[in-house]
This record gives sequence, structure tokens and C-alpha cells, in this order.
Amino acid sequence: MKKAVHFGAGNIGRGFIGLLLNKAGYQVTFVDVAAPLVDDINNLGKYNVQIFGKEDKIEVDNVSAINSDKDLDALLDAIVKADIVTTAIGPNILKFIAPNIAKGLTKRLETNQTPLNIIACENMVGGSTVLKNFVYENLSDEVKGKVDKLIGFPDAAVDRIVPAQKNDEKLLVKVEEFCEWDVDSKGFVGEKPQINGMTIVDNLSAYIERKLFTVNTGHASIAYLAYQKGIKDISTAMRDENIVEMARRVWKETGTLLIDKYNFDPEVHWKYVETAEKRFANPYLSDEVTRVARGPKRKLSPKDRLVSPATQLIERGKTPEALATVIAAALKFDFEGDPEAVEVQKYIKDNGIESAIAHFTGVEEGSKLYQLIRDKI
Repeated sequence: MKKAVHFGAGNIGRGFIGLLLNKAGYQVTFVDVAAPLVDDINNLGKYNVQIFGKEDKIEVDNVSAINSDKDLDALLDAIVKADIVTTAIGPNILKFIAPNIAKGLTKRLETNQTPLNIIACENMVGGSTVLKNFVYENLSDEVKGKVDKLIGFPDAAVDRIVPAQKNDEKLLVKVEEFCEWDVDSKGFVGEKPQINGMTIVDNLSAYIERKLFTVNTGHASIAYLAYQKGIKDISTAMRDENIVEMARRVWKETGTLLIDKYNFDPEVHWKYVETAEKRFANPYLSDEVTRVARGPKRKLSPKDRLVSPATQLIERGKTPEALATVIAAALKFDFEGDPEAVEVQKYIKDNGIESAIAHFTGVEEGSKLYQLIRDKI
């Protein structure tokens, strides 16, 4: 049986990537630092995944787990024997697992010369490349040369809503039916894996931006607008006609950009947008507005979901009125439970909103987009 090592045994790891790997015939070894979770996986050796709204459960068997804090040798041995390595741990954690991956690859290359692909399945652009750079910082020059030839780090775009949940059944995870896992064909070394649910694509950037500017932009837009109205969760926000109308205006702007930039089939793209709207309206998938809106500093950055499409539309002679409205709302997100929101609001208080626009968005002061955002505020 083929062997997979997956970093992150949480709900997304078990309910998305772990599930697809298992159904593709892999024996999955999860890697995590949460001791109770690792123990549960090892004691049960299996778990269930359930699609929201459906009674049937999907059993995922042939699974085990390693506590990387307590059993490094087992982790290194697993990397030596792995046929694929994946992650679903959060973008900020990649740098912390890189040293152990580097140790595992160093040990692997002493005895195993077969190709291996490492795929970071994170909600970020270029996750595998970011992980590769962290790993290379922990490799000797000699090993780097071997890794270049035998280890691939193909970037990926992933999408499946797995809301926060508490279930009576141990290890059960409930997920939405929709899922998408696109992987860059150019990043693979050796034979490409055959995994139902993984789509290997030639132009990953198109799919990354499609997801980022549709799903992530839409989700954030709804959250920031809902926060201004005191609405607590996303599905409730999707019953507010004004919020839905503004979200559709945002999607119209980003859709126009994506179709023009990547030659997406308009009919296919607008169906993709319609699917995103239905997902957010699904009460089973609803999430807290403050959780979706958290991290405004990152979400307002020049290459992220709000400012990047707005900037690209400006470059094409368009006026992103709806996106500017949402950017303004994001700058007003003052939830005290989010450190980034606190940081943004302190900067605004100390330096003024006009300085904050340029500081957090990277938009040049006095530019057309800058004026748009300022007018919306």
C-alpha cells in the first residue's frame, strides 16, 4: 500500500486531504503536536467523515498518527518511506515543520532515491514554494543538490469549508460536499499521483486567483459588511439583501477581471460564483463573522483578496466601486479579540485614516484607487 505523510490532523486535514488520500489507496500517517488527538487516531485507527445534510458517513481507515514533539525518529522514518507528503496546518506554521522535513529528507536520500512530492495544501498563494524555501534553509549544500533532482514542491490551490464544530463521536468531522484541490503540473518530480479529487493543471495561477478573488474575496466582503451591521454569522448575513447585493457587485468586478485575464468561459465562471454564494448561504457551513474577518492586516495587503483585484481593475481602466467599499469596511473592523484588528485601529488612531490607507493597502496616496477608498470611508 502507498504511504502518505500528512502534517495537520485537525478537521481540515482529516476531512479533506486525509480523506482524498485514503480513498486513493494511501495509508495515511498524520503528524501533529496535539497529544490527545494523536492518541485518539492511534487507538481507533480510523474515523468518519460526514457531508453536512447527509446521513451516511464515509469511513477513513488505515490511519495512524505521530506526535512530532515526542517521536521525531518515527517522523523521520515515515518521511523516508513516504510516497507523498502533504500539509494542512495553516500558513504561519510551515516554518516550524520545515526543520523536521529537512531532517527527514536528509535521512531519506541516504537510502531511498525514489522521487517524492511535498504539497502544502494551505489557504495561501505559493504555499509549497514557501515551504520549500523554509526547508532549504535547513539543508546542507550537498543535500540541496540531491533534493533539487528528487523532491518536488508543486504549489496548490485548495477549497473546502470545514467550519468549527463539536461532535459527540470521537474524530468525526463534518464537511461541505464541495471541494477543490488544484496542483501545478510543473512542480512535480517523477510520476504524478492519481488521486480522485486532485486536479493537475498547467496554469495554477489562474485557479489560485479564481478561488482567491471569488471565494476568499466574497467571504471577506460579506464578513466586513456584516460586522458593520452587528451581524454575528455568515448565513444570517446572507439573508440581508443589501449585503448580498454588495457581494454580487464585488463578484461582478472580480469576475470581469478573471474572465478578461485568463479567458475563463463566462458561463462556467458565473456558475462558479453562484456556487460560492450558495455555499455561504448554507446554514450548516455558517461561520462567525469575526472569525472570517480576522487578520485584516493580511487581507488588506497589496497581493491579497481585496486590494489585488481592485488594483488590477484600475490598471485595466475599470472603477472597482464595490471592492473599494469593502476595503473601507475592512479598515473599520475594530474587533478587540483580533490582534491584527487592534493593530490597524491603533495605527489609524495614531496616524489618521488617510495614512492608514496607504500603509496597509500599499495603494499610492492620491491615486484613483486611494481616492475611491477614502471616499467610501
